[in-house]
Amino acid sequence: MWKRLALAIPALALLAWFGGALLPRSLFYRERRPTRLGKAANGATAWLAAHGVGPWWQMALETKGRRSGRTISTALVEASYEGQEYLVSMLGERSAWVRNVRASGGEAVIRHGRRRRVRLEDVPVDERAPIIKAYLQRAFAARPHFDVPHDAPLTEFARVAENYPAFRIMEIA
Repeated sequence: MWKRLALAIPALALLAWFGGALLPRSLFYRERRPTRLGKAANGATAWLAAHGVGPWWQMALETKGRRSGRTISTALVEASYEGQEYLVSMLGERSAWVRNVRASGGEAVIRHGRRRRVRLEDVPVDERAPIIKAYLQRAFAARPHFDVPHDAPLTEFARVAENYPAFRIMEIA
C-alpha cells in the first residue's frame, strides 16, 4: 500500500501542476468548488510543497479548520509585490482556506521545507489589483478561474478585485 501511495502523491501533484493548463478545468473544479480529483491533486501538491518539493513560491498553508478544529493543509502560490508576500484565493470568498484564515484571526503556518508561523492580513479591495496581477504571473493554472487575462491592464483587475481575497503574509517571531 505504501508503495502505491508513494507513487500516487507525485503523480497527483504533477497532474495538478501541469494538468491545470492541459486538462479541462471541470475535472478539478466545478462552480468554484474542487471536485474529488481536485481535492486529491491539491492534497498531493500541498504534501510535496510542505516537504520542499517544487518551486519556492509554491507552499502549503496550514490553517485550523473552523468547524473541525483539525489542521487543514492547502497548496497555494505566493505572489510578490513591492517587496511584500501575498496569498490570493483563485476560487474567491467561498474558498475553505479563506474562511478558515478569517475564523482563526489570520493565524496560520506556511510550509515549504520549513515551518513559518505567520499572520495573514486581509488586503483592502482597492489595493488588490496589482497583487492579483502579480499572482497571475506565477500561478498559470489559476488563470482560467479569473475573469480577466493575466496580461490585462490594472484597471481590469481593479474591476474584479472584490471577488478575489488577498492576504498579506506577516512573519510572527
